[in-house]
Amino acid sequence: QVQLVESGGGSVQAGGSLTLSCKATGNIYDSKTITWFRQVPGKEREGVAATHTNGGFQYYADSLEGRVTISFSRDTVKTQDTVNLQMNNLSPEDTAMYSCAATSVFVGGGNWFRQSHYAHWGQGTEVTVSS
Repeated sequence: QVQLVESGGGSVQAGGSLTLSCKATGNIYDSKTITWFRQVPGKEREGVAATHTNGGFQYYADSLEGRVTISFSRDTVKTQDTVNLQMNNLSPEDTAMYSCAATSVFVGGGNWFRQSHYAHWGQGTEVTVSS
């Protein structure tokens, strides 16, 4: 079992930046892909970016590529993974609840954004961008 906790959300003005953090604890060695999703009330949840936990592939939503950067680190002493999402040049359209999710498979480029792959989810952190 993997537990995920997000942090770093908040309010920012358009054009600003935020870095979200996802901390994974528990059986981290079962986590092969960790992904950031976001959801606006009344809309479908969408994938933002994903990373393999073996230093392999990273994937980005086409609409966000160039403005977001995902990074992964593993602390074997603390048995903790950290997946950060750096977001730049934010706009009001980026206002959403951001959540991270983990799966026990290395999800490929054509599927990383499919929610059904992910068994473990965090509670989310809210991002509000004002104009």
